[in-house]
Amino acid sequence: MRGLTRRQLLVRSASTAALAGLGSLARPYLSRAADRPQIAGIQSGDVASDSAVIWARADRAARMQVECSTTESFANILRATSTDALPDRDFTAKLLLDGLPPGQDIFYRVRFDDHDGVAGESRVGRFRTAPVDRRSVSFVWSGDVAGQGWGIDPARGGMRSYRTMLNERPDFFIHSGDHIYADCTVPSKLELPNGEVWRNIVTEEKSVVAHSLDQFRGNYKYNWLDDNFRAFHSEVPMFAQWDDHEVADDWSPIGTTDATGYDQDGTSQLVARARRAFHEFMPMRLMPERDGRVYRKIAYGPLLDVFVIDMRSYRDSTWNKEGDPDQTFILGQSQLAWLKRELVASDATWKVIAADLPIGLISLDAVALGDGPPSRREHEIADLLSFMKRAGIRNTVWLTADMHYTAAHHYDPNRAVFQDFEPFWEFVSGPLHAGTWSPGELDNTFGPKSMYQKGCSAEQGDNLAPCFGLQFFGRVDIDGKTSVMTVTLKDVDNHDLWSVDIPPRPDARPGQIMAQHI
Repeated sequence: MRGLTRRQLLVRSASTAALAGLGSLARPYLSRAADRPQIAGIQSGDVASDSAVIWARADRAARMQVECSTTESFANILRATSTDALPDRDFTAKLLLDGLPPGQDIFYRVRFDDHDGVAGESRVGRFRTAPVDRRSVSFVWSGDVAGQGWGIDPARGGMRSYRTMLNERPDFFIHSGDHIYADCTVPSKLELPNGEVWRNIVTEEKSVVAHSLDQFRGNYKYNWLDDNFRAFHSEVPMFAQWDDHEVADDWSPIGTTDATGYDQDGTSQLVARARRAFHEFMPMRLMPERDGRVYRKIAYGPLLDVFVIDMRSYRDSTWNKEGDPDQTFILGQSQLAWLKRELVASDATWKVIAADLPIGLISLDAVALGDGPPSRREHEIADLLSFMKRAGIRNTVWLTADMHYTAAHHYDPNRAVFQDFEPFWEFVSGPLHAGTWSPGELDNTFGPKSMYQKGCSAEQGDNLAPCFGLQFFGRVDIDGKTSVMTVTLKDVDNHDLWSVDIPPRPDARPGQIMAQHI
């Protein structure tokens, strides 16, 4: 390891002082396991060809020690580094492991040391770095966790979808948002339609609607109580984005007032707390110069770039705003310009746009609001789609969750009112562990056709409990030899519900796009 710089020494000294100020840690001995720093969970994320983010949470102020190796025995240590877990981040800590070999299984070992150097328990996780050659890639995606009151019922196996996804052994997982439902409480029990009772693990923070920073943090900590959740995240790296329930249902940046009483806090304060808790608990790369930005590109080898977008933070403040299309938006000018630039610059065969909302599903809080030419927020999507056609950007696939059912949508200008775009696919899959809804209605602006959909039936009714098996995720496989993308919609019991092979189309980009077009 390299020697510490003066700045690092100052930071280390400040951290040591902070630890020393915690009188409860100043003990002459630590003999029992419970007296040593404990780990609430470990996870990795934002994996690149040579690096990954490692996250963990302790039960007290401590120093996180991380080692990694290409073997599970840790016979040869590739990297060893450390950082502090302190009270101001609720004892969460994350760091970047870099200098790693590409396309390689990496084992990492985490432990927390008390301020006097006594080592706590250690946990081992793994991830695979992105390849630099054209080898096959697989990943899963979904969203919507612990919503509508459906928390962890150990007698029913807990959050079973995570165990099912783990058994798929994907390279990574895209979480499409709604990691938590900050605006939904988890009661001790819920009655099921068949007369049985769903019995939740309950915590103080999940017994109320989240207003304070600690309550938002408590929503994330709740998920870590589940065995399946912990096992999955220790083995599969996550690309995280957020949706609305990390803050409040259908929130916008300029005001959210509803029956939960969120307006008493002022939305700006509420969003600041929610955003802080989100970044504390997500294994995302630190981008301090970007002020907590969620949207980003993650390159995963020559076959795949993932564009994680944010359809919540920059939207307009109303659902049905008429008039000037410049006043209605869901991505915002800066994010839209960024997405265009990054798509043009991408050399990857496939360009996955990880969205937190579908494009063509009619919903007052989303994009589509009814049949006809583009209106309101659809203007931004129309602009993006026509730009991609002019720029010759092909092989784009949209993935999302949010709607609490699974579906495959094919968009075609020959079916559309707005026709200045090339055909593309959008896949919806969720929830991971929340209430299931019936499929929604599509509008004809961009010509979507539902090739498959599954949710709860009218007889079953909306908000169907997870124990009835209608929990969904999707799997994507990209063949290293043919570059064909196979998308499979799956359920919690690992049934293949529907699948499609999508062959790549030849690149049609005419060259560097002029700045005025971006």
